Amino acid sequence: MSEEQRSGIGVFEKYLTLWVLLCMAAGILIGKFSSAIPDFLESLEVAGINMPIAILIWLMIYPMMMKVDFKSVMNVRKHPKAILISTGSTWGIKPFLMFGLATLFLAFIFKPLIPADLAQDFITGAVILGVAPCTAMVFVWSALTKGDPAYTLVQVSINDIIILILFIPLVQLLLGINNVAVPWDTLAFSVVLFVVVPLAAGVATRILMIRKKGIEYFNRKFVPKFGGITSVGLLLTLILIFSFQGDVIVEQPLFVLLIAVPLILQNIISWSLTYGLCIWTRQPHRIAAPVSLIAASDFFELAVAVAIALFGPGSPVVLVCTVGVLTEVPVMLLLVKIVNRTRKRFPQDVGEDMETRA
Repeated sequence: MSEEQRSGIGVFEKYLTLWVLLCMAAGILIGKFSSAIPDFLESLEVAGINMPIAILIWLMIYPMMMKVDFKSVMNVRKHPKAILISTGSTWGIKPFLMFGLATLFLAFIFKPLIPADLAQDFITGAVILGVAPCTAMVFVWSALTKGDPAYTLVQVSINDIIILILFIPLVQLLLGINNVAVPWDTLAFSVVLFVVVPLAAGVATRILMIRKKGIEYFNRKFVPKFGGITSVGLLLTLILIFSFQGDVIVEQPLFVLLIAVPLILQNIISWSLTYGLCIWTRQPHRIAAPVSLIAASDFFELAVAVAIALFGPGSPVVLVCTVGVLTEVPVMLLLVKIVNRTRKRFPQDVGEDMETRA
């Protein structure tokens, strides 16, 4: 059995970039030859929210939120430096780094290639993507590097709490610097709709199922049942988005490559800074691996949902978030390989991992 199979990464996660490319092709073909379909779906809005996409995003996010265990936050004291490094990087560095890189490349270096108004839209999408910290895929990256699963759970739970507090003000701050006005009520409504509601449903499901069947059944039997639903939700969402974005991609395929540059650099630089801090502070490898990979990755499902709620599914802002889906997986798999190959740089782990508790 391969390392990837033992770690729990499936065919879907391993080849996510391929699936995204196939969804891009399918969506573009639908938009070009059956334009009535995306036109009809785009018209299905309630309070400015596209309902078909909203339902699909709920299907993606709800299973992720079932993994969140707020009781685990009590274990924060076991690795305070690691928590500080990861949280500080995720919320104090990464959003501003993304804003800086997107502005540098999309508004200045690539200025001859991108119209000014479009560059501003692309920067807006990058900001929304950079402010949203990763949740679900982090468990995969942590497993592939033999990271401490209990620490990973603690950090993800902390980030999910912080999202409720900092996501809105950070998005407004960074977009305000770029003179992009974002309605506070619409932004707040999208966070409630795509974070609070699925988080509450996921936590409630977790508590009820553990009481009824136990933690072992919940982790090994119940949660895996939703893996396919999450995958289908993501793929159908991407097909819909690319059906709305088809004209832009066909007419200007270079835009996808240009957008990818700051997104990839943000992943790599965020990881490098955090991994270096872990080496400097002598964190054990099983902790340093998830710390750095959490800091490097993005919650692209939330970014797509918020971008659609604020600007509509056909907006260039949404295109940036979907490019983030396209680029992140191969970059993160590369970083996983580097993390595994540099294991000897860290002090030998002593003692047992933090215990995962319900």
